Amino acid sequence: MELKTVELTKEYGKKKAVNRMNITLTQGVYGLLGANGAGKTTLMRLLCALQQPTGGRILLDGQSIGKLGEDYRNLLGYLPQAFRYYPDFRAIDFLLYIAALKGLEGKAAKEKAWGLLEQVGLSCEAKHRIKTFSGGMKQRLGIAQAMLNDPRILILDEPTTGLDPKERVRFRNLISAFSKGRIVILSTHIVSDVEFIAERILVMKAGQIIHWGRPGEITSEIQGQVWECTVPVEHADRYVAKWNVSNLRNEREGYTVLRVIAAQQPMENAKLVTPNLEDLYLYYFQEQTARETYATGGDHTWEGEDAR
Repeated sequence: MELKTVELTKEYGKKKAVNRMNITLTQGVYGLLGANGAGKTTLMRLLCALQQPTGGRILLDGQSIGKLGEDYRNLLGYLPQAFRYYPDFRAIDFLLYIAALKGLEGKAAKEKAWGLLEQVGLSCEAKHRIKTFSGGMKQRLGIAQAMLNDPRILILDEPTTGLDPKERVRFRNLISAFSKGRIVILSTHIVSDVEFIAERILVMKAGQIIHWGRPGEITSEIQGQVWECTVPVEHADRYVAKWNVSNLRNEREGYTVLRVIAAQQPMENAKLVTPNLEDLYLYYFQEQTARETYATGGDHTWEGEDAR
């Protein structure tokens, strides 16, 4: 299965939320990483056929998703950023309602709904009203409804926003469990959400994919540009304001260790360190960064184990 965009564009007035995007996705987990406003949600809605593009095409195995119509939508599972539910519904009743909307009925719908509640750890809460659920429980119910039709393409838009660290880890584990044999696209601005589960990272900025690759390889873009240096704690704020700092920690009394992203050695005691995904994120999305030298409309393809 191959999901492909060709010069995909979505404009809102003069703003291009998605700008001539060319990507090809095959089976695997893709982490779509970008700051708020990068165009991630618009791209997700286009891929789910909830919005029509201003230009370009979306193809599934070479066929336009517009022409495929219901056949394409039957392959989709979608968890939107703002997951809507009926607060007075019990969890099992909500899933059965969504199952009916997706064409599942009777015994098959009940078996699927109960099985998914078990998988997402909500079987004991099945007859409780959704309004009593925590944020993490609601998101787990959200992924259960997305999986009701056993989708081949699973699209999750900012699914862990607002969750505590424990629920975020639990949700990431669920995504990994559900990813086998599917195209899974997870959008986020939280680096750790994609660092451990995504097979490919797509970095999106201003409506374009500006960088892509495996989590362990993608940081080569900033190899030789990440430094650690020690400064007096009373001067730390001044250096944070001056440099692109991805992290800081108090190492010993009176001193702070700064992790700095810079093309040149920022100070004499600075030492090069191995970059990580958070460093890459700051490299692209630090507000003070004036660098806008990314390619426009490049063609990025992933097939199986090879990135081309």
